[in-house]
Amino acid sequence: MIEVEVKARVYDPKLVERSIIALGASTIGIEAQVDTYYSAPYRDFAKTDEALRIRVQDNKCFLTYKGARMDSISKTRKEYEVEVNDADNMGNILSSLNFTPVATIVKKRKKYRLGDFIISLDEVRNLGDFMEVEVSIRDSKSHEDKVESIFRLFEKLGISRDDSIRKSYLEMIL
Repeated sequence: MIEVEVKARVYDPKLVERSIIALGASTIGIEAQVDTYYSAPYRDFAKTDEALRIRVQDNKCFLTYKGARMDSISKTRKEYEVEVNDADNMGNILSSLNFTPVATIVKKRKKYRLGDFIISLDEVRNLGDFMEVEVSIRDSKSHEDKVESIFRLFEKLGISRDDSIRKSYLEMIL
């Protein structure tokens, strides 16, 4: 699966939330997420632009691999995710294979659906407030069109293309 994603800092989350709802978005819910990122013993994920994390979200746990970004303006990348039963044991498995925890990101996420888009308003500990808009696609051929459609949505919400951020929360924390 390819996740087409664009992110921006939000200075007035309540205003943006009202604008998202005014456009007709439906509320999906609120999630508490704790993401622990790992480095690999055999290559530098910072250099290869990859990520491996364990996400604990409410009562569920996921192992996620994110590939390198596919363009220079968005955070579009291949993503593979699998649910696991036990975050602690998954961490123990990774540590036993010499993967090392790098950082933990804690956030509260409000999610909305607008057509094909998933819009997330994130309150990230020690970083602030952000909005991420994403859409999943199967084929990379259409990813540039999807990026442009996300930027059109940004404009409707009063957020400029120039305000987009390509850095991940992990990169910002580090």
